[in-house]
Amino acid sequence: MLYDLLPANIYIVLIVFTRLGSAIMLLPGFGESYVSPKSRLGLSILICLVVAPVLTSKLPPMPDKVSDLGLLIFGEVLVGVFMGTIARLFLSATASAGMIAANLSSLANALIQDPTAEQQASIMGTFMSAVAIVLIFVLDIHHLFLRGLVDSYDLFIPGQAIPTGDFSNMISRVVGDTFELAARMAAPFLVIGIIFFIGLGLLAKLMPQMQVFFIAMPLQVAMGIVVLFLSLPVMIKVFIVSLEEHWLVFVR
Repeated sequence: MLYDLLPANIYIVLIVFTRLGSAIMLLPGFGESYVSPKSRLGLSILICLVVAPVLTSKLPPMPDKVSDLGLLIFGEVLVGVFMGTIARLFLSATASAGMIAANLSSLANALIQDPTAEQQASIMGTFMSAVAIVLIFVLDIHHLFLRGLVDSYDLFIPGQAIPTGDFSNMISRVVGDTFELAARMAAPFLVIGIIFFIGLGLLAKLMPQMQVFFIAMPLQVAMGIVVLFLSLPVMIKVFIVSLEEHWLVFVR
């Protein structure tokens, strides 16, 4: 019955679209809220039309029952959402690192609307997220994303059982890795902040009558801005290298 309702070519594009479209909805740069949904949909369809002929031999034959087709589509959506979530978690590390830096620079209350997180965030975190997204496209990391999605058909074969245990294990491990990545990116602020606050403590002990907080806040803000622009290239490099290392598990 499905052969009459769903031609073979449309079936192939549909199955490819469910995985790639679900992932593109979440991938950094592609899945941002300020990107038009029509643009994302059109891009997903174009990519599927390009890669569908290459993936034809890796797709299972069309099922005879609608219920089997629904289960196949559900499994492909789950794989796509899983891969998109992995990349999205790493982008959140830039916002976490920015918040750590903002706390150590007395800029934690300087909140602006973050279009990536779709909520208010620190100005440093929003800036670092924007820089990370720009460099993802400048360094062609988005090509690596697409290659990983295509190669994932050898790793997660359509129609077979979804390794939900491995999915849960990897997501929990990536969440821990992103927190570690955020701490590594914000390491210059942590080191300089500790030295700065130790100096303030000694100054407060030596001169109790001095209002150290009124003196320290302008210096702390200036210190944070200077450290940000001096260490930003290294911070973004650490982010890009970590993102590539974790995404390469999907690439042959």
